[in-house]
Parts: sequence; structure tokens; C-alpha cells
Amino acid sequence: MSLASPLPASTIPSGVRQEGRPTPFDVLTRSADCAARVGRLTTAHGTVTTPTFMPVATQGTVKGLTPLQLGDLGAQIVLANAYHLALRPGTAVIRDLGGLHRFMGWDGPILTDSGGYQVFSLAALRKVTEAGVEFRSHIDGTPLFLSPEDVVRLQLDLGVDILMVLDECVAGAADRGAAEQAARRTLAWAERSRHVGIPPGRLLFGIVQGGTYPELRRQQARELVALDFPGYAVGGLSVGEERDLTLALAEETAAALPVDRPRYLMGVGLPEDLIRFVTMGYDLFDCVLPTRNGRNGMLFTAQGRLNIRLARYSADPQPIDSECGCYTCRTFSRAYLRHLATTNEMLGGQLASLHNLHFYLRLMHDMREAIGRGHLRAWAAERLAGLQEGADA
Repeated sequence: MSLASPLPASTIPSGVRQEGRPTPFDVLTRSADCAARVGRLTTAHGTVTTPTFMPVATQGTVKGLTPLQLGDLGAQIVLANAYHLALRPGTAVIRDLGGLHRFMGWDGPILTDSGGYQVFSLAALRKVTEAGVEFRSHIDGTPLFLSPEDVVRLQLDLGVDILMVLDECVAGAADRGAAEQAARRTLAWAERSRHVGIPPGRLLFGIVQGGTYPELRRQQARELVALDFPGYAVGGLSVGEERDLTLALAEETAAALPVDRPRYLMGVGLPEDLIRFVTMGYDLFDCVLPTRNGRNGMLFTAQGRLNIRLARYSADPQPIDSECGCYTCRTFSRAYLRHLATTNEMLGGQLASLHNLHFYLRLMHDMREAIGRGHLRAWAAERLAGLQEGADA
């Protein structure tokens, strides 16, 4: 059974491919002391100023927040997951109801993950072949199949702005043979994906894989660039390898990608890591940490992470972060937030997630301003020192 529904012929013009179109990305300014840049990414649903963080709306919702709140926080673009939405409620349902923007009530740009990470994380339920991925639904065990072409069509059903090719991710401990096979397959799938017509205004990004082998990543980056995608993602990092290796691989891969296209580092990370990745020249990021950690009582502050469940905060009248201007910090004490967390009140996770996302989005805003002044690295050194000085265990 295939999850992809056929699109009307008028929706996919025959033979339409992305090469030859003007690049949707402009570099506006560069930092004088590192590879960081401020860019402008133009999509059908608005312009995104980079570098920026994409709140994760896996199921068509950022957990605990409304689209209105996301807009108030300054979110420019959100990320959803085509795999999960294809299973529930089905991309045809969303398409027939006017597309994902209308379905979830968000009028800004949307990027969808293709489901490649789910291929990796649901290893016991799937079989990967050159043709695509055979797997069983993690919901009810139904046998399903997705080809690279299917994955593009699912995302076209959703009506999103930025689509990702199907990729195969390997674990950080994968040997060279497995990493090379997955990288080769990802490249072949990317080539096949280009032959599905992409209507004007929508952008299909390629994905660099290659495990923990720098030469494989450089090679795949070169071959993907030859396919002339309007943007490039870097996947398969932070999947079990040592953190220093993640940073080294990310930097080498960024250097192999063109400066006139957006670079998206998938599925990362902690605030201190985002700062380092921006100095490498990455533009787009996503991660579940702000909302997942918020629901579990872990809060991000300018002085490091704060575990609001600790007893030391039971009578603390201070806000989470005295430097933060979010609604949570303007309105509530640490003592109240600890009370909500320890009694498992729904509001606790909502307020914590709101704060954490504000923190991430403000961090990106501050980095854009520092790049505009030409000296991100000096700003980064001071900010990193603060983030690491007082983290709770």
C-alpha cells in the first residue's frame, strides 16, 4: 500500500524541473570574523530572514502553543513531518481541506521533513531497498511503501513551501560500508525526486548524508550540488556520535556547499551548539528540545539551563530569566512554575515551552544583529560563556 495519493495532472506540469529558476536565497551580509551570514529566503508564503530556528510542528502543531502565539514569539517558519501526517490524518484529507497552512491555521512558510529520520528510528519496522522503503505503520502495523517520488507527492499534497527529498540516515557508529551505501542511495533518490514536477513557488532541498566519514560527506555534497537544488540540508548528525565529531563534520560539510543557497542543519540542537553552527555558515535549524524539554521542566536561560522541578525553586519569587521579556517571565515566578511542573498541570508545559521557544528565537535574532555588525565570533564567545556558567544538573 502506498501512502501517496495521485495529484491532478494540472498540479504537476509535465517535465517541470527546478534548474534554471532564479535562486530564492540572497545573502544580505556576512560576518567579518567567521562564515556566518544573514540571508533572505523567499517562499510562496513569505520571506524568511536567516539564520533562523524552525519550531517543530510534527503533527501539524507545535506542542502546547497556538499559531497566534508562535507569530507573537517571532517564528518565521515551522517544520512539520510528512511521514506522520501521511499516516494521520492522511495527506489527501489535508489537501482536500485546503492544504496544511489552512488545516493548522498557520499562514507563514512551512518546511516538511520527508520521513528519512523515521526510516532510521523505526529500524525494526522497515526494509530499505533501491526502490524505496517498505515499513509497517508504528500505529497499527499496516504494511506500507514509500518511493522517493511518493515522498515528494505527499509533500505536494500538503501544499508546503519547502520539501525535502527522501534520505537514508545511519547511526553514528555505522561502518564505512553502511554509510557509503546510504549516501549513494540518498543521492540516487535525490536525482529521482527531481523528476517529479515541482510547481513554481515550491522548493525541493537535497540532503547530504555520509555518516561520520568526512570524505563521503564532501563527495556527496559535490554530487548534490551538481544536481542544482535551490537549497541543501545536512542530515545524519547528532545520531550517537561524539559531540566534537558532530561539530567537525558539520563544519566540513558546510564548507562544501554553495554560498548562494540556504544551508539547513537538520535536528539540532542546544543553544550553545546553534551559535557554533551559525559561525560555520548554516542558515536553518530545527529541534524538539525547546518544547520537549519545556514539558519536562528544563528551561533555557542566558545563564544556562534551569531544572524548574528542583526543590530550591519552591519559594523562588524570581522569573525564569531576568533578561527575558516573554509572557512567562513577565508574569510568573519560578515558584509558580515549579508548582505547575510538580503537579503535572498542563499550563506548566505550555508556559515553559513558550519561554523556551522565545529564548531560541531571540537567540537567532541576536545572532542576526551581531552578524550585521560584522563580528559574530566576538559576540559568540561572550554568549557561550554565559550559557555554560550555571546549568542545573
